[in-house]
This record gives sequence, structure tokens and C-alpha cells, in this order.
Amino acid sequence: MIDPKQFVDCLAEQGMDYYAGVPDSLLADFCAYVDDLGVAGKHTITANEGNAVGMATGYHMATGKAAVVYLQNSGLGNVINPLTSIADKEVYSIPMLLIVGWRGEPDVKDEPQHIKQGRITAEQLELLEIPYQVVDKDSNATDLASWAKQQLDTTQAPVALLVKKGAFASYKSQRKPSMQSSLKREEALNALLPLMGDACVVSTTGKTSREVFELRAQRKEQQRDFIAVGGMGHTLSIALGVAMGKPNKQVVCLDGDGSLLMHLGALPIVGSIAPANLVHVLLNNAAHESVGGQPTAADTTDFKAIALASGYTAYAVASNLEELTQCWQELVKQKGPVLLEVRITTGSRDDLGRPTSTPIENKHAFMDWVAK
Repeated sequence: MIDPKQFVDCLAEQGMDYYAGVPDSLLADFCAYVDDLGVAGKHTITANEGNAVGMATGYHMATGKAAVVYLQNSGLGNVINPLTSIADKEVYSIPMLLIVGWRGEPDVKDEPQHIKQGRITAEQLELLEIPYQVVDKDSNATDLASWAKQQLDTTQAPVALLVKKGAFASYKSQRKPSMQSSLKREEALNALLPLMGDACVVSTTGKTSREVFELRAQRKEQQRDFIAVGGMGHTLSIALGVAMGKPNKQVVCLDGDGSLLMHLGALPIVGSIAPANLVHVLLNNAAHESVGGQPTAADTTDFKAIALASGYTAYAVASNLEELTQCWQELVKQKGPVLLEVRITTGSRDDLGRPTSTPIENKHAFMDWVAK
């Protein structure tokens, strides 16, 4: 396996020590090392992958150096525009190294949302005319860094390392949770489910949806929530579409801080439409917990100011179960859209499972519930 420290050191020897990106579970050890021990002031966990490509572009123009952008392959969709219309050698010719986690690699078992993306990832890079090299546990850090440098010097455009599962050796983050709350996400969800009653629930990707699914099963309740297994950042937009399609039903969006920050522009769209039946719940632990616990900027973001400026009618914040119940009861009396920020800590059960229904089964269960 590749030692994260050795890999980062080898890239630095080739002049690459500036990092930006969105964490990925396959890159978790590498990302954690960069976050803990990368050069001070030269690492940013961005809101989305396109954000990272933009920063890499600016850094190159300011310094003449190539930056490193890391992402899960699902994030390729967020970078196609800046890669083709800005960084491409036929436009501004911006060299940068893309380190891409290969979820859904063919012949490797993975979750449904990664299968299609994994199958087409290599072809996407080829279509974008981005030279790439596949990285596995037997790859050599020195050789990878040398290859990347040579390619960057030759092409003066983006090149990529496509990283297989298990390529990096273990490294545990030293960062401590920044959100001052002892409330666990599953505890908050367990309290919210009965409060939501018969609402139509749209739940964000990652551990939130996994916990919602298991809590329904534990309660022996009908599976009826839309658990978005993919499409990070689009949960609120999905919920908005449901709210507009069923204005006579209460719609609850269970969002995460990483998801909300990824496409924050959805908030003013919600505010401009002003769906009276939409309750937006933000479960904020200031971390990308589902892919390794790397921090987000949500501990320093004023979501109250953003929501109210975007046209939300009310905001409340809770950090314990008593506050959660009280805030919910006050907010739902008001005409939406309203935002309830629930500040939680990181951590989940070791035995947390995954949905046993297929995405299609989940979609039909949700549609049946909405139709009632």
C-alpha cells in the first residue's frame, strides 16, 4: 500500500504542495494526512469539486505551479464544465493533478449509486482527453509523482490518478470535532421521526439516510422516505420539487452540512418560490462523516443569516433533544419555508447497515406514500 506521507512528500518534491478538493472514502487516509500535516495555508476542503478546480486555476496563475485536486469519481460531474471551459489546453491550458477515488470500479462490489459511475469513469477521463494512470496498492509513490510531473509539463493541462480501493495505507485523522454538541445524529433522527408524522421525507445521501432506513425498520414502520443514495448536494432541490408537486402535504428535507454547502444556491431558489409546506432540517456536525469525518466550513457558517436573507420565513437551532422538540413545534406553526438547524456531534454505530431495498423500490414506496 502507498504510505500517505511518502506520497505527499513525493508530490512536494515535484513542486506540488497545494491541495483542494472534496473528501472521498477511498481517499480518506490520504485526505486525513493532507489535512493534518499538509503545508499550512495550502489545503482547502471545498464546497464542491468545481470549486476546487477553480481554486487550482487561480493558484496556478498566481504561482505558475500545478495544484492537486482530489475528489470521488461521482464528483466528475461537478468538474466537467470548469475542466473543459477553463482548464483545458484549448482554452486557458491550466495544469493540475486530479486524484480521483474510483468508487464502483468494475468487478468490485459497491453500492448501487456507484455502479454506473464506476463503469464509465475511465471513459469519462478519456472523453475529456485527460491522461490518467490507475493507482492500486502495488503502485510506487515516487513513480506516480514523476509520471504526474512529466505529464503536466508536457500537456500543460489536467492529468489524473485514478485510485482503486485499498491503495493507501491507513492514517487516522488527529482533528477533533468542532461542533460543540453531544447529540448524535441517530438520536436526533429518532426524535424527529415521530414529530414529522405523515410528512413526505426526503433524506440526504450517506449515513443520514442509512439511519433513517434502520429507524423505520426498528419501529416496524412502512418504508416511505426518499433516501437519496447519491446526488450529494441536491437533496433540498429534490424536496423542493416534491413540495411544489404536493402543496397540500408537509415535506421535510433532512439535509447534511456538507450536502447543503455543496450547492448552497438552492436556498435562495427555495426562498423565491416560498413553498409554505417545506420544512428544511439541517443536521450539522461540521464534518463529511460518511467519507471519513473530514471537516466542513459549517461550524463557522451563519445559516440563520443565509436562510433569512434567502427568503426563509423562520429559523431555529437546537443542540439537544429538548430544544429539538421545542424548536420543531414552534417552526411548524409557521408558514414555510423554515429552517431548523440541529447541531450534532460526529459518530455512528459500528453496525450501521445499508438500505435493503433497491433505489427503484425506494422510489416507488415514496411515490405511493406521497400519493396517499
